[in-house]
Amino acid sequence: MLYFYLKALHIIGFVSWFAGLFYLVRLFIYHVEANERPPAERKVLQDAFEMMALRLYKIITTPAMVVTIICGFGMIAYNPAVFQSWLHIKLTFVFLLVAYHFYNRQVLGKLQRKEKTFSSYQLRLWNEVATVFLIAIVLIAVFKNTLNFITAFFILFGVMIALFLGIRLYRKIRM
Repeated sequence: MLYFYLKALHIIGFVSWFAGLFYLVRLFIYHVEANERPPAERKVLQDAFEMMALRLYKIITTPAMVVTIICGFGMIAYNPAVFQSWLHIKLTFVFLLVAYHFYNRQVLGKLQRKEKTFSSYQLRLWNEVATVFLIAIVLIAVFKNTLNFITAFFILFGVMIALFLGIRLYRKIRM
């Protein structure tokens, strides 16, 4: 039963972590786009987005990351036989996702200090990095050793191209 509780908490943590990451970068986009507003409105909006992003990062996203990682390693400790090649690849993506998570904290710090960061277009692209991680991690977890590396690569590459084209189309429509 312990394994299933760990797995359930791992999935809940994973979903919450990604929801937080997606919304966090969305708040960064709103913050940058507030620069187009009149000064008084800009200040109010940016202060609100900074507060929302900081709370999201500290109260939801980071604890969700911790729950995800602790429960994931708990499942590995409970069933060490699962530690196979597919898990090494998944853990590599999780490590990169953790780096993405902490880099977003640096971006938030730059926004708070009014330092130059990304444009809203660049942040839209940056937001999709989490989508690529999500797809890769889920494909690896579901298909484990049955997913061909070449197939997985083309799926991820196709998703990346579709996301890039979608963002470019949105940019053209928005202009």
